[in-house]
Amino acid sequence: MDPVSSRPVQIGVQIAPQHVDYSAIRRAAVQAEDIGVDIVFNWDHFLPISGDEHGKHFECWTMLAAWAELTSRVQLGPMVTSIGFRNPDLVADMARTIDHISGGRLILGIGAGAMERDFAEYGYEFGTPGSRVGALAEALPRLEHRFAKLNPQPVRKIPVLIGGGGEQKMLRLVAEHADIWHWFSSGAEFARKKQVLVERCAEIGRDPGEIELSAGVHGEPEVNGVALLEQGVTTFTLEVHGPDFDFSTVRAWVAWRDGLGGPGRTAEDSARAPA
Repeated sequence: MDPVSSRPVQIGVQIAPQHVDYSAIRRAAVQAEDIGVDIVFNWDHFLPISGDEHGKHFECWTMLAAWAELTSRVQLGPMVTSIGFRNPDLVADMARTIDHISGGRLILGIGAGAMERDFAEYGYEFGTPGSRVGALAEALPRLEHRFAKLNPQPVRKIPVLIGGGGEQKMLRLVAEHADIWHWFSSGAEFARKKQVLVERCAEIGRDPGEIELSAGVHGEPEVNGVALLEQGVTTFTLEVHGPDFDFSTVRAWVAWRDGLGGPGRTAEDSARAPA
């Protein structure tokens, strides 16, 4: 996997759908698009994952449908949807429908699920890490099969983003099925897991360069962004939380992206540019 990519550098923002009214979340989604981010994510939980565990919280997919009408430019999707919560064929149909509502802007972020409280509160079997990854392994071909059967078809081939870093099973699924691999943190751990992904791709004969690299980031882009860009990462996603939804750090990352040459500027272009 080459450290320099021909893909455009993108900034994503994950808007936490907890502890605020929907009106504030709606304003945050509009603000994210207005300041120039490329992708707006939410998450697929049923209850807050931080703060008051009984606080306000909103559901993932109905919110994405609203965002599809609310926005006009950004891509959008779940970071990430838990396959254990919904029938995979239904997930494909939901994703296709939102892809049409948005005019072809959906990214299908998907994972095995990790928050036991969500499962228990809503009556789903939590199982084990192995059983949840096994369910994802069974679901991914079903998603692909259902996409092929739907009428009408999605507007575009919906990019499948798989979030997770289990080195034996999850990264094998990434190698087999993902258009995008997302790891939720950065640093030395990212480099190690990326190398494992390269090995999993070699085992099945896939070019690892076909898989876009995405990472959760924080802090200063001139430090954290540059290091990940050298690893081949081209999508950088930050979380914002209410009640204020402070976008100051997001703005810094958008400015950093623009300093590389602006939206659509590729990592390869940036590497060739004079210092």
